[in-house]
Amino acid sequence: MESLGDVLKQLPMSKRRAEAEEKAAKLFQHPRVIAFRQQHPQLTDQDLKLSMNKLYQYVKEQEHCDQCPGLNDCPNDFKGHYTKLGIEVVNGHAIIDDRKAPCQKLLTHQKQQTIYNRVRSFHVDELALKQGYSAEEIITMDLERAQAVTTVMEYVQEVKKNGLKSEGLYLEGGFGTGKTFLMSYMLYELARAEYTGVIVYMPEFVEDLKSMFQEPNKLRDTIELLKETDLLVFDDIGAENISPWVRDHVLGSILNYRMNRKPTFYTSNYDLNALQSHFSYTREGEDVHKAERLMNRIKPYVKVVPVLGRNKRE
Repeated sequence: MESLGDVLKQLPMSKRRAEAEEKAAKLFQHPRVIAFRQQHPQLTDQDLKLSMNKLYQYVKEQEHCDQCPGLNDCPNDFKGHYTKLGIEVVNGHAIIDDRKAPCQKLLTHQKQQTIYNRVRSFHVDELALKQGYSAEEIITMDLERAQAVTTVMEYVQEVKKNGLKSEGLYLEGGFGTGKTFLMSYMLYELARAEYTGVIVYMPEFVEDLKSMFQEPNKLRDTIELLKETDLLVFDDIGAENISPWVRDHVLGSILNYRMNRKPTFYTSNYDLNALQSHFSYTREGEDVHKAERLMNRIKPYVKVVPVLGRNKRE
């Protein structure tokens, strides 16, 4: 952005003094400068003249803010900031000082980013976590799933009021009924209450885990993240190609740590009995005992929520 001095330099030398006086007089009559001077009556004309560039920058940036084109197109020197004036008294003289202050749009954006940063996703479309939600729209979008929506919303309000509890939710239902959408809503709303969350799309995540077997540090850090996050969602559990190692040493370890500590949530096309049957069979054969052991870390710590309704992907 050009300063007042830059503007004057573009004029012929003979006109600079006259133009400078004219611009100073015009600047002093600007409503914002008048208001600033009324707030600080100790300022003299000479004080103002010594800070012409600051006043010019202040007025220009405030005018930009009055017609704000949006944060991405902010024309001010520092995007999302405007010049704010104050005074400092030095040896009995008032000196105008300036500083850059963040605008409300930037503060709102930063707050929103803080919320987003509290939620991690593994192979889940982050648009579902960032699009914003209307409680009324969620309920009326499909009245068949209204009871499930109400249950999730009540859970959110209870956590906001009383803090985390060890019981999570198990959302079971057909394809495309909005189970992932509801869990994303829950994570977003509780992130606004400063809770951290992770949502994991199980089919692809399990394949990632297998590749991490050769990267023990990455594997350990990932498992620790899932253990320690406030809210953990296993999305589409039962759709993965399970292996004894994933079942017993990864899922088993995570759930063993979280039970009685932090809530874990699930979305699935299977009910709990069918999920246990899924965990029983791997490429290595059938192991009902190991499946029961894992389910014993799931069943007692969830409330089953049927999610009815039409397939919205169609």
